[in-house]
This record gives sequence, structure tokens and C-alpha cells, in this order.
Amino acid sequence: MELILKQDVENLGFKDDVVTVKNGYGRNFLIPTGHAILATSSAKKVLAENLKQRAYKEAKVVAEANETAEALKALEIKIPAKVGVGTKLFGSVNNADVVDAMAKEGQNIEKKYVTVIGGTVKRTGVYKAVVRLHREVTVDLEFEVVGQAN
Repeated sequence: MELILKQDVENLGFKDDVVTVKNGYGRNFLIPTGHAILATSSAKKVLAENLKQRAYKEAKVVAEANETAEALKALEIKIPAKVGVGTKLFGSVNNADVVDAMAKEGQNIEKKYVTVIGGTVKRTGVYKAVVRLHREVTVDLEFEVVGQAN
């Protein structure tokens, strides 16, 4: 079943992508929840026209995303966390903690666009996160989890 996405769907595609999914997924989830519409020939023509009109605006958005990406690459993020025995943390560090640390540095990004490589962090050290600023612009962000005195 061919569908046109009306909004970003994780692990499937971005808004206005034409995707092929299994019939049940499309009929039972994507279409009823408003995430997608059927990709009929007329819907594809409308989409092509909309994309053509949006191309200029898109270039400006991509340029802004690239500026933000350069600013993020320059950041040195250190996240303090309570440490138990050795390098093991009490609790863990996840994407929300990375977003909070970026906010302190002046970069406000929603946590749904930040993915910590390997899931949650449970030890001190240097780790990476991927920040998706735009469908074409992603940034590999390095951050360090440091122990703080209790």
C-alpha cells in the first residue's frame, strides 16, 4: 500500500514522503490517526505541486539548520551525574539530560530530535548523540558524563 505521510513517522519517513507499507499498518494505524493519506495519482500531483512551491522556503530552513548544526558542533557538553562505585552512575543519562545541557548552552532543541547512541548512559565517559535538525541535516554531538561529588 502506497501512502503519503502527512507528518513525520519515526522509523518510516518524513512529512510528504511517499512510502510503501503493509496494508494493515496503513489501514489500521496510519490513515485513521491522520499520519498518512492514500497515494492516489491526484494526491501525488498535488504533492508534487506543493513541494515545488515549498522548495524556496525549504532552502531557507535548511540554511538555518546548518547554522544551528555549526553552533552545536562547537559546544562542549559536560553532564554532571552522581557516581557510585568506580564509574557507575546512580540512575542514568538520556536524551532529556542532553537537551537540558544544550539548553544551558543556549541551544533549544526538542528532545524527540535527540537520540543518544546506545540508549541510556550508565557510566561516566564520552558518548555520542545524534541531533536531527532537519530531514537533510543531522549532527553527531559528543558529550561527556562526569561524576560529581556527593
